[in-house]
Amino acid sequence: MAEVKAPSRPLSPHLQIYGWTWTFVMSGFHRATGFAIYLGSVIPVFWLVCLALGKGPYDFATWILGTWWFGIPVLIAYSWGIIHHTLGGIRHFVWDFCYGFETKERFFMAKATLAGSVILTVLLWIAVFIAR
Repeated sequence: MAEVKAPSRPLSPHLQIYGWTWTFVMSGFHRATGFAIYLGSVIPVFWLVCLALGKGPYDFATWILGTWWFGIPVLIAYSWGIIHHTLGGIRHFVWDFCYGFETKERFFMAKATLAGSVILTVLLWIAVFIAR
């Protein structure tokens, strides 16, 4: 019988080899926010179903989503996830046109994605509270 030899090429490195860089972390955040948006889509569906069911369920949905201990933090996190994922998608769209691949540009875009998502989320919620 033939003997099986292990390949002579190096094995793929793991997280112990790779360093934590901005682009690496933002890639993880992009994936995580995509998954969170997918799961968080239950929120607008819940609200719309309660709206369709009548005044009682709608009042309950409005109350639960307006509470400071649950609703507001969840809605802020959900909106941050949508904004962050959108900015990450714009970053990837720029890369599709072969721009921004230099090291400084990649790190700048990664940091700008995080900073921009936080700033836009804060501005969004300031506008929400002013409009209330």
